[in-house]
Amino acid sequence: MPSRSPWTCVLWDVDGTIVDASDGILRRLTIALEHFGKRPPTRAELVHWIGPPMYDSFQVNVGMTPEQASEAVAFYRGLNKIDGYATGAKLFPGVGELITDVAAAGIPQATASSKPEVQVVALMDHFDLSTSLTAIVGATADERTLSAKSDIVAEALRRLAAAGVDTSRPVLVGDRHHDVEGGAAQGVPVIFVRWGFSWPHEAEGAQAVVDDVDQLRELLLVGEQTRADTGAVDEHARAESAETAGRAVGASEPVGVADA
Repeated sequence: MPSRSPWTCVLWDVDGTIVDASDGILRRLTIALEHFGKRPPTRAELVHWIGPPMYDSFQVNVGMTPEQASEAVAFYRGLNKIDGYATGAKLFPGVGELITDVAAAGIPQATASSKPEVQVVALMDHFDLSTSLTAIVGATADERTLSAKSDIVAEALRRLAAAGVDTSRPVLVGDRHHDVEGGAAQGVPVIFVRWGFSWPHEAEGAQAVVDDVDQLRELLLVGEQTRADTGAVDEHARAESAETAGRAVGASEPVGVADA
């Protein structure tokens, strides 16, 4: 059955949404924090690390100064480079296939990740998803010049618009409150996925919440005969979000995740 979408473009968070890189993140964090004399997190505590920029997390979670956090990020990223950016990472079940299907339906997509962009590119290449994406957007290497989720969302919209994409009705798929807040700052509605690393309350403010990829698929790709029956995302709210997003794209032209 032919499919189309209620959205003109789709933005994707990466860590916790497309990719589960938790094993590698925990190992590298353990090495880095022990190196700096800090207690490493348990697996349960990874929720405090996956999502925000690592530069911020080193300060918030273990009390580092900005200067110490910069040093810790450099050390951590050095471990990541030695490991290989895709080592230990895996796709969440069904997400890669959905991205491929959305692309096949002619819906432009981009990443909007606070992970350093070089790593996002490596991951998308590793999982053969780069050809399904019109733009691959992540944080700058220093994770300070471009790291706030709202700025990254704005940059993803800017690059899509520069590529000739209709950005009047965008949607962001993510798994943390940073995604919800970053999308809201740019007038972009968010579909919150529950399979990532988050607390239940982090979904507050999202346009819709899904528990699995099948539910997400129903919101991104709608069969011609069933489109009218898909009510998980309210049509009126969608129109208001699209209008706001259109204004946000125009306002974000000068702008040039974070995921761990």
